[in-house]
Amino acid sequence: MNRPLLSPFQKFVRIESFGGILLVGSTILALLWANSSLGGSYESLWNYQIGIKTPDFELVKPLRLWVNDGLMTIFFFLIGLEIKRELLVGELNSVRKAAFPFLAALGGMLAPAFIFLVLNRNPETLSGWGIPIATDIAFSLAILRLLGKRIPLSLKVFLTAFAIVDDLGAVIVIALFYGHGLNWILLISGLAVIFLLALIIRAHLYSKYLVLIFGLIAWVLFLKSGIHPTIAGVFLAFTVPILQRTDLKTYSENLSSIASDLQNCPVQEKPILTSKQIGRIDDLESLTLQVQSPLQHLEHKLHNWVAWLIMPLFALANAGVVIANPGNMDFSLIFNLSASLIVGKSLGITLFSYIGLKTRIIELPAGVNMKQVTGVALLAGVGFTMSLFIAGLAFSGNTGMTDSAKLGILGGSLISGLAGYLVLRNISDHRPSKDENPG
Repeated sequence: MNRPLLSPFQKFVRIESFGGILLVGSTILALLWANSSLGGSYESLWNYQIGIKTPDFELVKPLRLWVNDGLMTIFFFLIGLEIKRELLVGELNSVRKAAFPFLAALGGMLAPAFIFLVLNRNPETLSGWGIPIATDIAFSLAILRLLGKRIPLSLKVFLTAFAIVDDLGAVIVIALFYGHGLNWILLISGLAVIFLLALIIRAHLYSKYLVLIFGLIAWVLFLKSGIHPTIAGVFLAFTVPILQRTDLKTYSENLSSIASDLQNCPVQEKPILTSKQIGRIDDLESLTLQVQSPLQHLEHKLHNWVAWLIMPLFALANAGVVIANPGNMDFSLIFNLSASLIVGKSLGITLFSYIGLKTRIIELPAGVNMKQVTGVALLAGVGFTMSLFIAGLAFSGNTGMTDSAKLGILGGSLISGLAGYLVLRNISDHRPSKDENPG
């Protein structure tokens, strides 16, 4: 029997799910490495200084920061592409579609931050309130995938949509609250570079190489301005057009014409093409680029790199907490962050969703019930990637607090993921129809 074709969303789920497995492996490896007899090499590697230094310009950073500030900009660029797509043509492109995931995400951001602030008694750890606000889409989708046929595709779409809104909220929080000593001239210059790129693209002069060049300039300006440079990646993504430069019907007609011309060309004895064949193949490449949405094309190309390389590398660089030295740990911070992720996420998402239903602001997707929403709300406590990222910003330069925050994130994410899996496994009896691929 032929295997049914996967929808773009189902392919996305598979990529993110496998990325979640790689994240788990990278996290375990980082923890084992940092706490082994080779622990010194772990810190030496990620603190190794790399960069460029001239009399007029200096850009030298530890390897860990090249991952966090550099490679993670690509991760944020992908988030920006996803947010733009969802706002224009996806699950957030109308008030009714956006209401459910938006309300759930709002509860999932406000409640964890509120619980952290209520529990916190140490002024030095107050800046950690932003750590538990985001959901790790790769980990959470990987756990949903373990449940296979028990979970309807609409529940995965909901999880993805509110996780994207969560990411947008986290980006705003990072931009507003985790910048240090802003240089407004450099920041405005960086924004001007991105605005100029947007004008050029609006004049139908889009090129991915142009985006790369302008992006590098904006990244350096954002970095030197004091705001986190990954924010440049989000702004940059919004300049990428979503519209195709030619429609599918025109593409199909021209494709038939090119295929006919190639079939009618004389067969060469030598293993080379004629100039006419080369020309028609060039036409095909140009036509294929025109029928692809630039935004969708970039998103498709980057997903594997981000899910299978950048995020696991980020986990490897940041999850290596030395547990053998409890004297440096702030156990109240560990508890507060774990509780904020476990209780805050599940309570906030469930409560706001319930209020939305009762007030008829939202309606549940087909095949989804409130028990399943509760299970997904528990899964949302898996805050791993973005939480680790914000922890590094919140407690920059304080190793003890950073390690404590990481332990709180790991503990809270582990318990949330396990609880969400068990709840969904026990309450879900969904069985897909013949035409539905469980992803």
